[in-house]
Amino acid sequence: MTETTQVTSTSREYRSGTESVPAPPGSKHKYIGRSMKRVEDPRLLVGRGGFISDLRLPGLKHAAVYRSPVAHGRIVSIDATEALNIPGVVAVVTGEDCKAQMNPCMNFGPTTIPQYPLAVDKVRYYGEAVVAVIADSRYIAEDGVDALKVEIEELPPVVDPMAALEPDSPLLHEEHGSNLAYERTFTFGEVDKEFAEADIVVSDRLHWGRSAGTPMETTGAIARPGLNGVLEIYCNSINFTYFSWLIATALKLPSNRITLHPVPAGGSFGSKFTAHKVPTLAGFLALQVNQPVAYIEDRLDHTMNSDHHASDRYYDASLALKADGTFVALDIDVIDDYGAYLQFGVGTHGNALSQSVGPYRIGNLRYHLRAVVTNKCQQGAYRGFGSEVQNWVLERLVDLAAKETGLKPEEIRRKNFIQPEQFPHKIPGGNLYDSGNYDAVLDEALSLVDLDHWRQEKERLREEEGRYIGIGLVSTQERSVFSSTEFWYWFDEPGFPVTSSPESATVSIDPTGEFQVVLHSQAMWGNSPETVAAMVVAEEFGVDPAKVNIRYADSAHALPGTGPGGSRFTVMVTGAIRGASRKLQKKVIEIAAHTLEVPPEDMEITDGRVQVKGAPEVGQALAEVAATAYFFALNLPPGVTSGLEEQYTYDHPITTMPAPDRSDLGIFYPIMGHNCHIAVVEVDPDTGIIKILDYAAVHDAGTIVNPITLGGHVTGGTAQGIGTALLEELPYDENGQFQATSFRDYLVPTAHEVPPIKLGHVETPSPYTEFGIKGGGEGGRMATPGVLSAAIDDALAEFGMRVRELPIKPSAIVSTVVESRAQQ
Repeated sequence: MTETTQVTSTSREYRSGTESVPAPPGSKHKYIGRSMKRVEDPRLLVGRGGFISDLRLPGLKHAAVYRSPVAHGRIVSIDATEALNIPGVVAVVTGEDCKAQMNPCMNFGPTTIPQYPLAVDKVRYYGEAVVAVIADSRYIAEDGVDALKVEIEELPPVVDPMAALEPDSPLLHEEHGSNLAYERTFTFGEVDKEFAEADIVVSDRLHWGRSAGTPMETTGAIARPGLNGVLEIYCNSINFTYFSWLIATALKLPSNRITLHPVPAGGSFGSKFTAHKVPTLAGFLALQVNQPVAYIEDRLDHTMNSDHHASDRYYDASLALKADGTFVALDIDVIDDYGAYLQFGVGTHGNALSQSVGPYRIGNLRYHLRAVVTNKCQQGAYRGFGSEVQNWVLERLVDLAAKETGLKPEEIRRKNFIQPEQFPHKIPGGNLYDSGNYDAVLDEALSLVDLDHWRQEKERLREEEGRYIGIGLVSTQERSVFSSTEFWYWFDEPGFPVTSSPESATVSIDPTGEFQVVLHSQAMWGNSPETVAAMVVAEEFGVDPAKVNIRYADSAHALPGTGPGGSRFTVMVTGAIRGASRKLQKKVIEIAAHTLEVPPEDMEITDGRVQVKGAPEVGQALAEVAATAYFFALNLPPGVTSGLEEQYTYDHPITTMPAPDRSDLGIFYPIMGHNCHIAVVEVDPDTGIIKILDYAAVHDAGTIVNPITLGGHVTGGTAQGIGTALLEELPYDENGQFQATSFRDYLVPTAHEVPPIKLGHVETPSPYTEFGIKGGGEGGRMATPGVLSAAIDDALAEFGMRVRELPIKPSAIVSTVVESRAQQ
């Protein structure tokens, strides 16, 4: 499915590949930059991943939930008599039990919008968990759910976010007093002045529709009360280390009385980013019956009630520019439909603000946000976490600007690019872009797709065969490595102004010279952390990556760690592993130098040996040094203790505080990747069917660690971007009834919809990170919706086609064509 491109250049480096190959010629690294098969693959490919459903504990009970059949209503009564009479049913737990015995779940939104794992007093969306039944098996638990008698007094649903803002709209949360959960306007520069003086202003009204990541495995947790008073929870959440104390707080447990054990996640794409509600519920249920309890979502639970629906935004957006096509100001007004709760506050818009002006020299910005609650499942994370939406909106405006000025899409972008000599570059709002060469990325993309050819073919095929071909081109950003100040700079007086989002690692050499790495965040999912760890240790010590074993700490043994998310983990875990490795190298050299009676400064570690610089025959293998370190304490240098193990906590490489008045939001997402995608599509105007004829994706993720895995990120992200643009939708009807309860309704792309992708890479190393690495995990989804929107517009330009809403439905295309033809 994936084509690869190898490019040679004297002025810059490019790299891509899908084979295990040596490091590129001229590389200063031995393993970094080499395509290496993933360390994780063997156990996954033979079905030994060890996912949550594979875990068995003695005496394990199972839970199932009763989901609300209405979008909005008051819980009148719950009769569990018949359910409790079923043999094998152990207990029935309600939201009132939760309210009486625990605190609300983790919440970074308004305190007046609390959430429990089971609905309390009211249900606020179709599918919300209301009652949990615990039984000897999941089958019996489901029978117990069917036997419940739940009376709910229906209330008028609030589905449209604009209607939710009306004064007479029914309230979801009476204590909050409004369906407007949050509102703020940030203004940077002289926005009104620039718009008033602009030669051209382009504006549009846009809607990015609700979708979600759909991993193979749902979210699940198994909780077990221990005899020592410690509650153990096995879960496939991917950020438990950073937030485990919040789960303990919800359960009213001391933080040292809860241990979260990492379990591999069968995919996430954001859906398991801090998946706190499921382990919190499992833990609460286990405490109620004092027995191990498993709660593992079925697909309906995961789709309707797992709190991971992605952005659902309505925009009024404008771009001001000069007559020659120079951009001067951007004005964004957005209403975001958050659903019933706000677990992450408005953090997705922090992602948008981190790269609000894209790769362009735009000096003035206004960003007005209204976050609205409606009777829908709440938002969570999905690949891009809101930044991909800003990319789409901005590129929609840039395409309008190109049309108004008569410039080609590539010309208007090139005209406004931030130039290499202007990095590091501060954007409106205060965030920093660390490095980049956007012209080089565009040039590489243009080398992969012959635009002149396709533009000629477009005209020929239209005239000779009546076919409609369109070409799209976008240039977008991929922010990476968040700083936690983005969680709270929205507020003048934040409740918890956290500034740390670190990562930790422990590196050890055992007595025989073998390497062990302990990662302190749960990261057992698709971003290949074990492969990265093996490659970094191999680079530092010159050993074969196969010699490095990787394991994970549980929360009771973990050092500070934030985990994956926001395209951060490769950068951060590399920093942690390199920091621990440098400490370990120092100790190894001290021991060897003492043994060989050589000054430590004259020694180096190369190819698994400690040797004298310039005299490699004088040295020791790491295994010899390890033997001394573990077994011969009297042979160690003064002050050096036995063993070879070091740990390191790596904090954010560059971040600053926001200004007190928020006139500057500080540096909070500075490791900035970039990409250019080009798509050629054919659209059938009579059916609305879209076929992708040619597709190129060129990315700059800084120094590439493993081209084969980066290519996988880009390819997978592009596939998901195709789903977002053309297929995937989580709709609710006017009564708040959920309309996508199976994969017959929620259409994920298959191999038939994803074309061969021409991959290219350009490297502009970050000056702030170890090896110059940038994030790349969210990859193709950052650009694909924009490039397909542009290509469809271009294909049907004669009908006045303008993509303003995602997903782009065939019915909308046909309606546009029919209406245009009727007016001709």
